[in-house]
Amino acid sequence: MEDSTSTTAVVETSLLLHMTPGAQGLVGTSLKHDHLSAILADRLDGGFFEVHAENYMGAGGPSHRALSTIRQDYPLSIHGVCMSIGGPGPLDMTHLARFRDLVARYQPALVSEHLAWSSHGGTFFNDLLPLPYTKATLEKVCEHIDQVQEAIRRPILLENPSTYIGFASSTMSETEFIRAVVQHTGCGLSLDINNVFVSANNHGFSPSAYFAGFPLEHVGEIHLAGYSEQDDDENERLLIDSHDCAVSDSVWTLYRDVIPRIGARPTLIEWDSKLPDWQVLRAQALTARRIMAENGVSLGTEVSREV
Repeated sequence: MEDSTSTTAVVETSLLLHMTPGAQGLVGTSLKHDHLSAILADRLDGGFFEVHAENYMGAGGPSHRALSTIRQDYPLSIHGVCMSIGGPGPLDMTHLARFRDLVARYQPALVSEHLAWSSHGGTFFNDLLPLPYTKATLEKVCEHIDQVQEAIRRPILLENPSTYIGFASSTMSETEFIRAVVQHTGCGLSLDINNVFVSANNHGFSPSAYFAGFPLEHVGEIHLAGYSEQDDDENERLLIDSHDCAVSDSVWTLYRDVIPRIGARPTLIEWDSKLPDWQVLRAQALTARRIMAENGVSLGTEVSREV
């Protein structure tokens, strides 16, 4: 592995290829087809929309018609969930080619994937699974990120995971691991603040300590979401990154802490099940914009709409 000598410049250049300099203050939501007509009727000015790449890897049909309609007026964030960047085996080249073609087709403002794995030996799991933070894992993750970035010809944003178990074999912390990945690959980061809060509760660490070690200077996007609660086998409180409810007050508080330290970043509200009306999602996005404004962050809303 070779260290990147211009990580920040590469990430910022990638963003500026697709967004004007003031567009870091964009706010957005997950795009759900049930909301399409409401979105068209009640705009989210200065907004953007995220889609999961795997839902759009076919050639056409209603999903692409809807996405093309949104793309005419809004920038997109394409968020991969099945690349298995943290997996021990090689990447699926067919999946990577489809991912590449989707990025080329819609020219999204943001492209991201997860620090996780979801397939092994031809078996696919309906989850984003954790990985041990070791030198061997680091080398494999960096190899996979290099492959993805070479295929799509731009840096990706890597999202920090929500986790429910840790590995005794880990030789570095999650933030140390993520910082090393950025240094070696030149990728940017998608900071999921809900994931930080969920993992901090589940493992008993401080979110503030996590942020102190996290390479905030490389964050290109922020994710906010809701979580659910249950009891584990020892009757301890367990938080689940469920994306099925509003952003919690605790996560909003962490967002208010992070924004003054890094400035405006495109901020996404993720809500994937138990969907509310569009107005509820829109209001959550506008809350993020208000918090940025309250913290003296300069907001810009012009975006490139070239396809």
